[in-house]
Amino acid sequence: MARQRDERIDHAVLVAVCELIRESGYSALTMEAIAQRAGTTKPAIRRRWKSQKHVVVAALAEARTGVVDLDTGCTSCDLVGHLDALRIGLEDPVFGRVLPALTVDLADDPELREDFLATFWAPRREACVGSLRKAQERGELRPGQDVDLLLDLFAAPVVFRALFGHQELTREFVLDVVRALLSGVGTGVTGLCEHPGVSIGE
Repeated sequence: MARQRDERIDHAVLVAVCELIRESGYSALTMEAIAQRAGTTKPAIRRRWKSQKHVVVAALAEARTGVVDLDTGCTSCDLVGHLDALRIGLEDPVFGRVLPALTVDLADDPELREDFLATFWAPRREACVGSLRKAQERGELRPGQDVDLLLDLFAAPVVFRALFGHQELTREFVLDVVRALLSGVGTGVTGLCEHPGVSIGE
């Protein structure tokens, strides 16, 4: 009879990863440090995850940084809320410090990339796609718009600025992105709120 997996160890490991990244960064992370902080062993961690990179992806997914479910009835408010949550998430070292280096790792490891897209990125996309589809139902987006394309158009400027740091990533920038894109793909029904009522925080 197989021994039941102790989920307390899983949780302790994922918490340890987030703590260590906040303290020392992604490049300084080691399996030894994770095991010591979590009160377990490296073999116990390796039985659960294929590699340290997979542990990091699991920790990011568990934290759900930047995931919000919004339905205010206002397209611009919802989109600002989603992008502002992404912006704030990127300011968290657990996400912001990891993403640039992890992007390189994903390019070299197709399995890790699939894991990242399924467990970390998909929930963020799905939450925003829900808001875009409701906007379509309200007639606030032009008919026939490709929702996946719209999502990439909205999210890409925020991720690009976070990755390269060529300009400051601010809430005002998020507002500018939403205004600019809705002026091109919206129907005008939404009204392009100047001060959207959704605030994720600073």
